[in-house]
Order: sequence, then C-alpha cells, then structure tokens
Amino acid sequence: MSTPPAITTPRHVAIIMDGNGRWAAARHVPRVMGHKAGIDAVRRALQSAADAGIPYLTLYGFSSENWKRPSDEVQDLMGLLRLYLQGELAQLHKEQVRLRIIGDRSRFDADIIGLIEKAEELTAKNTRLNLTVALSYGGRQEMVRAVQMLAEKAAAGVIAPEAIDEAAVSSQLYTQDIPDPDLIIRTSGEKRISNFLLWQSAYAEFVFLDTLWPDFTAEDMNRALDEFNKRERRYGARAS
Repeated sequence: MSTPPAITTPRHVAIIMDGNGRWAAARHVPRVMGHKAGIDAVRRALQSAADAGIPYLTLYGFSSENWKRPSDEVQDLMGLLRLYLQGELAQLHKEQVRLRIIGDRSRFDADIIGLIEKAEELTAKNTRLNLTVALSYGGRQEMVRAVQMLAEKAAAGVIAPEAIDEAAVSSQLYTQDIPDPDLIIRTSGEKRISNFLLWQSAYAEFVFLDTLWPDFTAEDMNRALDEFNKRERRYGARAS
C-alpha cells in the first residue's frame, strides 16, 4: 500500500481579493456594498488561515492602479479603510494578529497614515498570525523603489555595484522580513497576477478560484490548500 503524501501547510499565503464589483452588480446594489461585503470575507480569511496554522497571510487590498478609479469609489474605499483600521484593530490585537501595511503611503490622507502607524505599533509584538495588507501597492513600483535605494547606496560608496545580488534587492523590498509566498490565491475566476508581489512570487504556486471575494469562505481556503498539496514544488529542478 502506498503512503499518502504528507500534508504541507504553506508558511505564507497571499490572496488577490477580486470580485467585489461583480458581486455588487449581480445583486443590483452600489459597488461600495460589494467592498463592505469584502470586509466580512477578510474576517473569514483571517480565521481560516489561523485555523490552518498559516503564520503569514498577505491580502491585496488596493493597487497603485486603483487610484485611477472614479473619485467617488476611491473615497468610498478610503472611508472603508478608515472604518476597518478603527473598528477591527482591537479585535486583531486581542487575537494576537500582527498587522503590517505595505505600499506607497504618501498618497493617503494624513489621518489614514496615522491610523496605519497606530495599528502597526499596537500589534507589533503579536505572534499568532502575521497579516500584511498591500495598499497603494504595485509590484513594479516596489522593484523600482528598491533599485533606486540600491543605486543611492552605490553612488554614496556604501555598497559596490558588483555586490548587488538577489539578497540585496530583497533587502530593500517592503517585504524584507516576510518570507516569500508559497501559495497565491486569486478569486473571481480571473487568471492574472495584476502587479502583485512580482519579485516575491517567483516560485509561488497559484490557485485560481471562481468564487467572488465577498463569498470567500473557509471552504474556499481549504480547497486552495488541498490543491497546493497536490503540487510538486521543484524550484526549477527536474522532477523526480
């Protein structure tokens, strides 16, 4: 009798949360209602990740390109972000979740930046789950920022150009102290990466779910984890 494969829990799961708008359109309600329902799905994703023993969870919440959306929708999203940071912080802290925000904060209003800093400071020592939310984030922009920082160090003589390697680039990314994702999930049936964790996802496994984000449940997380466990991760090596 063959031995069943061992169940592997990914150390880091990242999710491209997609489908809020289509969820709202299907119900003939304003798009903001889809975004509000998406917050409930965030809570479910956090719980299912914690239950599965996943130590790192990253959620793609608002991309650099999302600033191009209609101004009223952007304002609705900023309002929901304020509500989330104010309303969920105590529960996140109680549940020992560490919250980190990655992306270009300079485009946010000062009060939102203050809420982000407060949340990160309060939860900095929590260890049950590391939650990273990508806001005003773009993978290409992140890599350009890293290259610029290394170029400044090289021009100042702090680092030799020939010493710039993969580790040096990784050390300048927003995720410098977070392991690369093992599994990236995208909801809503779309099959693209959308400028998300481009450097970090080099050897990630991808699972695409038809579920719209507001409908995401623990069952969807478990389906993705089951699919992950069927994969043979070779990191460029030949199959055995």
